[in-house]
Amino acid sequence: MAHRLRPQQQAWQRGGLISVEPRVNEQIRAREVRLVGPEGEQVGIVPLERALQLAADVDLDLVEVAPMARPPVCKLMDFGKFKYESALKAREARRNQQQTVIKEMKLRPKIDPHDYETKKGHVVRFLKAGDKVKVTIMFRGREQSRPELGYRLLRRLESEISELGYVEAAPKQDGRNMIMVLAPHRATKAAAVAANTKAPSAREQRAEENEAAEATTAGPAGNPGE
Repeated sequence: MAHRLRPQQQAWQRGGLISVEPRVNEQIRAREVRLVGPEGEQVGIVPLERALQLAADVDLDLVEVAPMARPPVCKLMDFGKFKYESALKAREARRNQQQTVIKEMKLRPKIDPHDYETKKGHVVRFLKAGDKVKVTIMFRGREQSRPELGYRLLRRLESEISELGYVEAAPKQDGRNMIMVLAPHRATKAAAVAANTKAPSAREQRAEENEAAEATTAGPAGNPGE
């Protein structure tokens, strides 16, 4: 069975580049390897030539999965299919990742009850979306001599949103302001991630498949790119 090498892998063999992929087929340099079959079965220690022949016999690739072992561990697999599926999984993981966002809500220590309820509603919405919230109490004039007003307001807010979040950074005076940071509970954030996760559109699906296919183009024998 004739195995082709990727351009990156060929450059690695010439010493021009450092390969970030496992050694495959003729790239493997050990005289003998500990061979693992395609279903995970332990074949044992065999000469490299014998392992390569076994791979050719079943139309699979010999992939070095543990190069630091003595002897190195190699597995029989369809390397192209493995790369293709890995690329799809990586893309899916990136799509499901949710970046942490910090929102800010500003209040006055003597805020009107209606305004307080409105702004608390915004805080609740932010937490349900999986975001952190920086709550700032702004003091003006003589209010600066009564920091307890801001402290009590923040503690009240903390108590009323306790089912959704918790205090990540306790109230702290910062010049004319008092700041507290709220963060969503793990369950709250997980629910937000689940709500924001949707099946990819047909266009997105095609883009993912094309990206994964590009990762395997010109791979060893048995790859989708051949």
